[in-house]
Amino acid sequence: MATISSSPRTVEEIFKDYSARRSGIVRALTYDVDEFYSTCDPEKENLCLYGHPNETWEVTLPAEEVPPELPEPALGINFARDGMHRRDWLSLIAVHTDSWLLAVAFYFGARLNRNERKRLFSLINDLPTVFEVVTERKPIKDKPNMDGGNKSKTSTKRSSDGQVKSTPRPYDESYVEDEEEHGETLCGSCGGNYSGDEFWIGCDICERWYHGKCVKITPAKAESIKQYKCPSCSAKKVRP
Repeated sequence: MATISSSPRTVEEIFKDYSARRSGIVRALTYDVDEFYSTCDPEKENLCLYGHPNETWEVTLPAEEVPPELPEPALGINFARDGMHRRDWLSLIAVHTDSWLLAVAFYFGARLNRNERKRLFSLINDLPTVFEVVTERKPIKDKPNMDGGNKSKTSTKRSSDGQVKSTPRPYDESYVEDEEEHGETLCGSCGGNYSGDEFWIGCDICERWYHGKCVKITPAKAESIKQYKCPSCSAKKVRP
């Protein structure tokens, strides 16, 4: 069972703890999946899958103390192993594990204020879930549009004839197979192609798109920007 040497308290510390535990879990369900599978013997007692802050994983019995030191993961994951298809079983464990990781993160974040909790969830939400990794599903993230309260976002790009084409996209779409729609979109900084598993931000002046990492803008920082100017547009002098 996981033990706490020092409880993380800041948003950064809690996110680091979340990321480390998540890495351990992902390893168990992907790279070490054969070992994990054999460890979950249905003949054993109720077993739980833990992710530790040192990026390791462990399958063991649940905590004996009540209430436990931390929220507990799903109990008895081994019992259903032989009664389901392996992939379905792993997917089910991944979903329960995502819930546990969030529970632990917000347990540590109980004393955070509203804005800090929002920032924590934004950092967490920018990572693929364990379920997405295990099932090899990739969410297509909406490219941000700094229009504030609009319920739809617009992906804007120029065609070969110089005309601007705008394609409205639903705000709440999660999984769509539209990579081709954005295949020609290039980062205005590094020139890399659009990828649905990366955070992008669009300039409201020149309408070019950029990797968030290329212009040093995080999803959390983007939320507070009303009108984004890329480095090139910011450097231009205003003509009289």
